[in-house]
Amino acid sequence: MNTRMKRDRFNIGLYGLDANKRTEKHIREIAECGLDFVLTTDSRPLLDLMHKYNLGVINMWFDPLPHWGGPGYGYVGRMEEKFPLERYIKPAETFKDHPAIWGLSMGDEPNSVDFPYIGTVVDAVNNAYPNQFPFLNLYPNYASVAQNTEDEVKSQLGAATYQEYIDKYCDYIPNHYISFDFYPYRGNAETRDYNRGGRISKFYENLRLVAESCRKTGRDLWIIIQGNHDEGGDEYAPPSVFMPINEVRFQTYSAMAFGVKTVMWWESWIFDLEGNKTEQYDVLKQVHKEVHTIAQEYMKYRNVSSHFVGFEQYPDLKMVKQNNETSLNTGVFFDVKSDNGSPLVIGQMVSDKDNAQALMVFAADDPFDRENRSYNITFRAGKKAISAIGGEGWIPVTKLEDGSYSVPISSNQGILIVAG
Repeated sequence: MNTRMKRDRFNIGLYGLDANKRTEKHIREIAECGLDFVLTTDSRPLLDLMHKYNLGVINMWFDPLPHWGGPGYGYVGRMEEKFPLERYIKPAETFKDHPAIWGLSMGDEPNSVDFPYIGTVVDAVNNAYPNQFPFLNLYPNYASVAQNTEDEVKSQLGAATYQEYIDKYCDYIPNHYISFDFYPYRGNAETRDYNRGGRISKFYENLRLVAESCRKTGRDLWIIIQGNHDEGGDEYAPPSVFMPINEVRFQTYSAMAFGVKTVMWWESWIFDLEGNKTEQYDVLKQVHKEVHTIAQEYMKYRNVSSHFVGFEQYPDLKMVKQNNETSLNTGVFFDVKSDNGSPLVIGQMVSDKDNAQALMVFAADDPFDRENRSYNITFRAGKKAISAIGGEGWIPVTKLEDGSYSVPISSNQGILIVAG
């Protein structure tokens, strides 16, 4: 079942592809950017080009795409009436056997009132399309939780809490992953929330909660994040200021510290309105190169816990229901911390093959790219052989006179430390 998307590798996707950016030149440049798949509507020529350049497609064939939650849609509690099963099965039959199609989009941000019916849809799609998977993306934790009544639908989540929303998804929808979107840098420069105890804190809490549910239910963690600034206006208008690479890294490596296995970009603007590559193309290409380099080792492990270390002087955990730790001890790694007091988000990783352990470490001191710093991660590890890999490849590990280890890192970088 669902064999086309290789789940043993880290996959990076692009959300949406404008109609005027589907030439062979654009498809080749998407592949050269280090992307693995695109969420887009299909056509036989486009699918043929995608396959030629080893790109997958999550097929978004709906017109309009069912965006299910929230006020004004008129769908909540009526999905079976509005979108009967045949509506999901028939449109993709023309391309059922095309090797480029990895998945079939079920819509976006559903209300949990409809999760029982969506579960039925997912089962039907899995049966009809054994080589593809049903794709469904959930709301972030800043969606509304007001109550639903018979006469009025006010809630986006259809649940009293975000935790309940995720729990209902796990109860009713048999997907092998949980995907959600979160845009920590949304809004124009004047109104963007640069309060570290605000949206950044909610971002961490959203990752924490979904990652915990993934661990409990044996699912993969997927996320849609910002590939560029979104200034809150016309979504088809390019940003006035492009997102710096360290803000892209912040989102990506934060998610990797929670065990994410698939990342998708919203509002990337790697091409301008005329179809030419923008400066953001090279930004994302560099991040993709880094991630795929680390992923050679990272994907050999699964995340079993995530930790916030050294946040004593930072407000980032204001909305996070998890305590700060002065240093981390895992039973293999001891007294893990930065040597200058900078905060770290650390994912504890374990190999199912031989129980080897690793740490996915993210340098979390500078989410707004204001002061890039270099420092070291220090720790003890008994008699284990220690190695470390970052975005540019293997990193030197220094054994100090007292027997501890030191690994260099810089703000917004992610590194994987392995105890062999």
